[in-house]
Amino acid sequence: MKLLEDSGPDGFTVQKLSIERIAREAGVSKTTIYRWWSSKVAVVIDTFLDNHVARTPVRQDVPAIDALREHMASLAEVYAGNEGRLVAQLIGECQGDEAAMVEFKKHFWTPRALVVMSLVERAISEGSMRKDLDAQLVTELLYAPVYFRLLFQSGPLDAKATDAIMQTALEGLAAG
Repeated sequence: MKLLEDSGPDGFTVQKLSIERIAREAGVSKTTIYRWWSSKVAVVIDTFLDNHVARTPVRQDVPAIDALREHMASLAEVYAGNEGRLVAQLIGECQGDEAAMVEFKKHFWTPRALVVMSLVERAISEGSMRKDLDAQLVTELLYAPVYFRLLFQSGPLDAKATDAIMQTALEGLAAG
């Protein structure tokens, strides 16, 4: 993470980062790195995942709809900074590397999406959402605008923006 956070002239992007540089920074051999991780993308994902999960909680101690709002707001806040640029780089890196995409989905996307799907299912059971909704589709619907704004830098990533996204999703798109 130190290598990726360096914004100076020698700062690295995921694309520029190499296993050799990671090994040198860690004071270990490339073989040691490859013993634990299959690629630089896997190293980056593991390195940043714990911090990311801690900063984008999915609470279980409040009503599900409130937990969803808090999660989306925290996700946007995190993605507005360095971690957002890192996630965008990881997604970009995965587009041309099938193995990297598998790693990204396995270690990052799928576990987070499953937790949020569970929260959506709880919101449905609590009566905050319609019973006929598909939890996976709702999860994708909520996450899509955040990732769109992250990748295309098309609008703000903050609590106000995610609240508007949530409100629009919850109210639906049909004319009343």
